[in-house]
Amino acid sequence: MKKLNKIGFISLIIIFLSACSDILNEPPTGILTSDNVQTAYEGALTAAYSALGNDHYDKPLSLWPYGTVRSDDAYKGGSGEQDIATFHFFEISNNISTEFGEVDALWYQCYISISRANSAINAINAAENLTNKEAKIAEARFLRGHFYFILKILFKNIPYIDETIPVEKYGTISNVALSNDELWQKIADDFKYGVDHLPARQADRGRADKYAAATYLAKTYLYKAYRQENSQSNEVTSINTADLNNVLTYADLVIGSQYKLEHDFAFNFLPGSFENGPESIFAVQYSRDDGTKFGRVNFADLLSVPMKLGCCDFLKPSQSLVNAFSTQNGLPAFDSYNSNNSGYAVKNDPRLFHTVALPGLPYKYNESLIYDEDWNRNPGTYGVYASLKENVDPTCDCFVPMVPFYANTKNRIILRFSDLLLMKAEALIELHRSDEALPIINLIRNRAKNSTDLIQYASDHIDIKPYQNGVNCNWTEDFARQALRWERRLELAMEGGRFFDLVRWGITEEVMNAYYNAEKSRRSYYSQANFTKNKNEYLPIPEQQIKFSKYLYKQNVGY
Repeated sequence: MKKLNKIGFISLIIIFLSACSDILNEPPTGILTSDNVQTAYEGALTAAYSALGNDHYDKPLSLWPYGTVRSDDAYKGGSGEQDIATFHFFEISNNISTEFGEVDALWYQCYISISRANSAINAINAAENLTNKEAKIAEARFLRGHFYFILKILFKNIPYIDETIPVEKYGTISNVALSNDELWQKIADDFKYGVDHLPARQADRGRADKYAAATYLAKTYLYKAYRQENSQSNEVTSINTADLNNVLTYADLVIGSQYKLEHDFAFNFLPGSFENGPESIFAVQYSRDDGTKFGRVNFADLLSVPMKLGCCDFLKPSQSLVNAFSTQNGLPAFDSYNSNNSGYAVKNDPRLFHTVALPGLPYKYNESLIYDEDWNRNPGTYGVYASLKENVDPTCDCFVPMVPFYANTKNRIILRFSDLLLMKAEALIELHRSDEALPIINLIRNRAKNSTDLIQYASDHIDIKPYQNGVNCNWTEDFARQALRWERRLELAMEGGRFFDLVRWGITEEVMNAYYNAEKSRRSYYSQANFTKNKNEYLPIPEQQIKFSKYLYKQNVGY
């Protein structure tokens, strides 16, 4: 028996060695060689683009928990405070832990995406005789800049890693090696390379062009202009004139291009033929029937679908936001807006009806589908409003059942022309040229005024007028600043940016604590809410990442 076992064992060794010989003679896959390097860059660049949509509802690159729920524009929603409790704590600026898994996952996701962009740059550089090499590198650098921009506004102090750093060395780069201004400049450099090397138009939808890079560069310089020079605080210490002038330079480049405002505000948030319209400068592209089970769906935003249509009734517009759309003689009710709790019973800016689902009115313009209070999951806690911009009419073939979830394939716009116009207006005001900002802001307001074709059912509740200096307002620099900031809130509401505007302006504590005080009588859980200055402006560096760096990373101030 032992002899037979020995013979069998020797036979297995011979078979194994023969198999190994065959395996060793097989060409390796998944690595760059002199033969495949010429085409490898295409897959690497595609992988970098795909990272734009490789998120999840608990690490959403739409940033709805961090830029909207964390602001005065929305409540978290869901079944209650315990439903994704991390986002609840961000909503009330309290009990925020350095060990939140959702925050760690978002950090990790962004650096995976940056690694893909870096890999694409290396693959493109390695390719020989590539005639459009600079343009391909510019696309990868644009994508890298996008993910660094997200990390920067979320965490402030982040390690900057480019294509020269091997992946295994990522944890050896300090997150405070660069000053706040130097880090912003690194991000700006990626977008500047795009301005210099990307084409004015791309044949494929969803690819970055010269003007997408210029828009992002203007946005980066706008954030960079508000200096936070004290490493021990998050206070805005000065506003840099040179950076503001750069905002004007690159905004004007885009304004002279093919991009422009949509005729109707609503068209930016409709699927199908409305996607990739004249106002959409850069957008994440989604699709259906692409050979995968559900298609390339917008998984980041699927939780905001009302319960009547699916799941899960997150991202609920706040009463403060609804009130902010109210008008007096056609202008914003700056001082008295939040004393009103009657929703659309007063006169309003028409953008309210494109942004918020209101009880008794059609849902997403479908007059046979009336939104009502029983669509809400927990109205006692989170009220009776729902978010509209990221959602679709459920009769659309872009509405994708993924029971219990319901997603959609409508594009998510990252850069919008109206946002760019407001960036320019903001820079002009801070350059003490507020008179030049007036027609820009009125351009946005007049477009809003004309955006009523799809909401005729709300016509009795609409009244909006442009600002007229000396007639209905006194257009001083202080008034212009107030008007600009209000306009950004209304125009871009629920699009994930409100909180970051407040931090840029250096007014987060003032706005958020006033909001919490007003909301305590409306939402009982706000009794625990309090915004701590020089802490809550940024997320904590995840503890898991600090351990990954072997404690090289420094924690943000306040945590």
